[in-house]
Amino acid sequence: MISAAMVKELRQQTGAGMMDCKNALTECQGDMKKAKELLREKGLAAAAKKAGRVAAEGIVDSYIHLGGKIGVLVEVNCETDFVARNEDFKAFVRDICLQVAAANPLYLAKEDVPEEIIGQEKDFLRKQALNEGKPEKIVDKIVAGRIAKYYEENCLLEQRFVKDMDMKIKDLVTEKVSQIKENISIRRFARFEMGEGLEKRGCDLAAEVAEMTRKG
Repeated sequence: MISAAMVKELRQQTGAGMMDCKNALTECQGDMKKAKELLREKGLAAAAKKAGRVAAEGIVDSYIHLGGKIGVLVEVNCETDFVARNEDFKAFVRDICLQVAAANPLYLAKEDVPEEIIGQEKDFLRKQALNEGKPEKIVDKIVAGRIAKYYEENCLLEQRFVKDMDMKIKDLVTEKVSQIKENISIRRFARFEMGEGLEKRGCDLAAEVAEMTRKG
């Protein structure tokens, strides 16, 4: 028997519609974990279908943190003005602003990293692995793993979400597409840190922002 309380709990956990939650629970014979995974799989499939649709509406949002020490501008696109005015969409954009402030990405996606930069990084990592005494036959595998780590640290879509480290930003986008039922695209961002490039006392503002974001 699928109770209303079970449906409500699944809806709260996933953001999916009531009937979708009820159907998923029924299909999974009341197993909450399996129903959640089923909804996630269906959401990923739905999001993939929407990925090619034009997203020309949206909003530009700003975020100022630490008394004016860090500022962020982000543009996120959606398909309709109706969704652009939706509070869930606005909250999502605000989360992206927080992510940029806290994690300081250099690029939006892996594809945006210049080939020259990746080539230099690979050369450095290869030399590093050999200097560490790693066997030649596994060096390429080590370099590939460390390049993946480089992407995760420096590309917004590959970064771990500061509010949920089990989720990457690209997964957060997919989840929001599934919930809102429109294509969503993070188009661009800019981050400004007061005094950046000037010689000043050591202070990791990004770490402070990340810590305060998690507490918030």
